[in-house]
Amino acid sequence: MTEHSLWRLSRALHRAVNERRHEELESLIDEDVDWAIYGPIDMFPFFGARRGKAAVLDVIRRIAETIRVHRFDREQVMLGTESGASMMRYSLTLLDANKPISLRLAQFAQFKAGKLISIRILVDTFDLVEQALGHPIHLPRIAS
Repeated sequence: MTEHSLWRLSRALHRAVNERRHEELESLIDEDVDWAIYGPIDMFPFFGARRGKAAVLDVIRRIAETIRVHRFDREQVMLGTESGASMMRYSLTLLDANKPISLRLAQFAQFKAGKLISIRILVDTFDLVEQALGHPIHLPRIAS
């Protein structure tokens, strides 16, 4: 049995972010990949939608300039023949402030012939923003 595409992508993405090694990652991404990270684009400009391999590799380089991954744990994983989804917890450092961040995210990936063709990443943004700001966000009471 061959290794699932999600595991290869995960390893290559980790190396690209932490070690700036993009060669393996480049070979795992389709030329017309559809990529989106949902979160506060104003605070994290590498969030948002991208289309095409060059745009995705550029955003991964921008992520690598912003964070360092210390640890990630897969809390839940579902694998299909050409798809994979996971709930993950990450321990990161924001490089410009040397600030530790812990975040959770869900990712939904689709592959074709072993290459990533689509990914959606949903970040627990409320917690992320509080950590990045360094204080709790106080929201008005909406209902009693």
